[in-house]
Amino acid sequence: MTDPRELKRRAAEDAVRRVMSGMVLGLGTGSTAAFVVRALGRMLHEGVVADVTGIPTSTRAAELAREVGIPLTTLDEHPRVDLTIDGADEVAPNGDLIKGHGGAMLWEKIVAAASARYVIVVDEGKLVERLGQKFAVPVEVIPFGWKTNLVPMEALGAAPTLRILDGTPYVTDEGNYIIDCAFSGGLRDPQGVDDRLRRLPGVVETGLFLGMNPDVVVGRTAG
Repeated sequence: MTDPRELKRRAAEDAVRRVMSGMVLGLGTGSTAAFVVRALGRMLHEGVVADVTGIPTSTRAAELAREVGIPLTTLDEHPRVDLTIDGADEVAPNGDLIKGHGGAMLWEKIVAAASARYVIVVDEGKLVERLGQKFAVPVEVIPFGWKTNLVPMEALGAAPTLRILDGTPYVTDEGNYIIDCAFSGGLRDPQGVDDRLRRLPGVVETGLFLGMNPDVVVGRTAG
């Protein structure tokens, strides 16, 4: 069986073929997006493309982009992005996504929404019939009063857990916490759950990327 990392690498290298000189690119976060950033860095180094600038979706993505020689810009300077290439935790048949297990879904969603074209790169193991089957839904919340949202989340059918890293709450690039909401059997109504989560005081963003209609590039064992 082909290693999922190899499948991601193949899909990433296929996805970057969409990049053209002069583009402003959204640079995703996570292991799959890292393959994309490294491939793009090689393309710039080899002269395949030129005058490309990137808008990173996390501090980690920015560090990697600098390491491989991708010039960076901001949404303030370029509020319209030509193309964003990113990974996902789950992809439903209609193109809806769960993202955020890398902790960057707020910036990722902002950049994706500003993009003329949105490409998602995954290995075949990320394809699901129903969102939430394999991964919890990350929900970014402000630290103040975060526990007040646990009971309302449970009322939605979730098993909410504060994300912990090295014994302390995980903190996003915006200084927020993440509550991972697991739904047994997956989500029967992703839009309804997303709407109700967003109405909770203190919720900043969810990892449900709905109705964004990305082009999905899948690394498959069969090629």
